[in-house]
Amino acid sequence: MKDEAFPIEDAEAGVSAPKSTNGRAEQVAQTMVLAVLFAVPALMCAHAACVIDPDIWWHLRTGEWILAHHAVPRVDLYSAELAGRSWLAYSWGFELAVAKLFDWLGLAGIATYTSAMILAITVALFHMVRRLQGDFSLAVLLTFAACFSMGHLYTPRPWLFTILFFILEMDILMHARRTGRVRELLWLPVIFALWANVHIEFVDGLLVLGLAWVEAEAARWWSAAETRVRPAWMRAMLAASVLATLANPFGWRIYSTAYDLATQGGALNKVSELQAIPFRGAVDFTVLVLALGSAAALAWRRRFVLFETALLAFAAVLAFRSQRDVWVMAAVGAMILASTIAGSEKAATRLPKLGGAAAALAAVLIVTAGFGAMRVNDAQLETQLAKNLPVDAVKAMRAKGYPGPLYNDYTWGGYLIWALRMPVSIDGRQNLYGDQRIDRSVATWNAEPDWATDAQLMKAGVVIGPVKAPLNQVLRMDSRFQLVYEDKVAAVFVARR
Repeated sequence: MKDEAFPIEDAEAGVSAPKSTNGRAEQVAQTMVLAVLFAVPALMCAHAACVIDPDIWWHLRTGEWILAHHAVPRVDLYSAELAGRSWLAYSWGFELAVAKLFDWLGLAGIATYTSAMILAITVALFHMVRRLQGDFSLAVLLTFAACFSMGHLYTPRPWLFTILFFILEMDILMHARRTGRVRELLWLPVIFALWANVHIEFVDGLLVLGLAWVEAEAARWWSAAETRVRPAWMRAMLAASVLATLANPFGWRIYSTAYDLATQGGALNKVSELQAIPFRGAVDFTVLVLALGSAAALAWRRRFVLFETALLAFAAVLAFRSQRDVWVMAAVGAMILASTIAGSEKAATRLPKLGGAAAALAAVLIVTAGFGAMRVNDAQLETQLAKNLPVDAVKAMRAKGYPGPLYNDYTWGGYLIWALRMPVSIDGRQNLYGDQRIDRSVATWNAEPDWATDAQLMKAGVVIGPVKAPLNQVLRMDSRFQLVYEDKVAAVFVARR
């Protein structure tokens, strides 16, 4: 473990280490390794069927609405029951971006967004780790472990922006704390101004910035607060960043939405991505290794450190509460391990001056070639889509023109908003529907004993859901509904009038 908490120079100084006779070959080799490291997570995403994520579709529909109306929605546009209720499209920047990509590239645009964001996240993560850890091999290993542990989050969601901005924030804070150089802190308000317009979890970044401010204040009298940044700087950056988040179409009201999402606990037990880590695969156990390894690394120092310990506790609460937030532990764990493990001087980073940029460019070329080799195009993506979402069922419904109201399940609501252009009974916007409506929908689709008392179901004109859903099985025997379409994915019922 590193005994010196704040070395004079960053781990990047490894680039100036004495060169061996084959120093040029080492530089080339490290650049090539880095290019592969950057490309692999993005290629993993390109190989996965990212377009089958049902929530991307209501985001895409919102982006289309923004482009058509040159405005940002402030009320619900898609729900049959809650139409007109206050709803803030807080991810409007993301939605606008994916809508434009879809216009230009079709379904391949969605895959392009996801792969590009993952590549950017990997580059940012390595940059942070490299500045804390001079051992190139360790830096690569930690970066890969962190990227691997959040592999199930490689979907076209706005949370990819949150992961990227969170890593950039930690990189800036760690650099300033260790060196006392505060120039990079000026980027924080810019980051938060962008962050608040693409994803609601910018509040997590503000909490981390708040921890850094508390540490700076405590450093005047507590040795556990190890920072070289003066309190005045952190106060100014925190205030400027909070003000920067108000540069959004909704102003302070965005904090009300953040509060609603944070306090809505019922969905944690109903929505799979919000549930705790199941520990069923290597990805899950990698998160655990990063968490336990970080805790052990901090304990090995035999001296309490305020910021890193508080940050690890914060990451543990989020990551082990909901698997959707494991990225926090991935980033924080990589940061703590990089800053505490003593690497080998023989394995120092010897990248040339523009080696990182060259590796990133090479990774872009590798991923582009990978898209072609794996045939990531509209035809292939449409096939994936039809195998997992009710593409053919929607075509049949539109051809027949079945009248609503529509009754659907929580998971498919987002896709139906985009594909069917009919008000849905529920979709993935949990803060709009609340725990009670989500619970009622889940209970009905599970065909629990009181399923027939669901008022929305009883007044529905058409019902669509997964073909194996328990509700579809009981509707087959219910004289009030008639099965009109069925395939391997979906079943459609209409009400007998």
